[in-house]
Amino acid sequence: MEIEVLRIGQRVVRDDRVTTHVALVARSFGAKKIYMNEINPDIINTISKINKTWGGSFEIETITDWKKIIRDRKEESVKIVHLTMYGQNINDIESKIRNEEKILIIVGAGKVPKEVFVMADYNIAVGNQPHSEVSALGVLLDRVQQGKQFELKFEDSERVIVPQKQGKNVRMNKTTD
Repeated sequence: MEIEVLRIGQRVVRDDRVTTHVALVARSFGAKKIYMNEINPDIINTISKINKTWGGSFEIETITDWKKIIRDRKEESVKIVHLTMYGQNINDIESKIRNEEKILIIVGAGKVPKEVFVMADYNIAVGNQPHSEVSALGVLLDRVQQGKQFELKFEDSERVIVPQKQGKNVRMNKTTD
């Protein structure tokens, strides 16, 4: 499955940490790209450093028109998955999403415009209570990939964590400058 994420809106400064975490979860759980329409340049730098140190080619693309991204992806037969506490319960719909070839997951910040609900192929709730969009993204990505994201290998990393029962073990693949 090919996965991209669209982060709509950001309450500048207030949401920097949450938006960074949305990007980190998207990256580590196998998405190839995140689109953002409002972004602090520090977030781009952070993700770039993560890619350099820990590998992978996750992209951040800044955009001006999120509706165009949705329309373009729909024309390419990408299914639009909107995370919202008002949507269908994930337990009832995850198998349908799992069978899609390509998905664009919309993660809102603040109040999401009604148009998103209408444009989405799936409005998905990870519980119908207020909660973190970061956790909702993680749960959705885990459910649709059934844990396979934890088997991903990130190419060209400077460092690799060697799983341990106790302690920390980090293998250096490259020398850092």
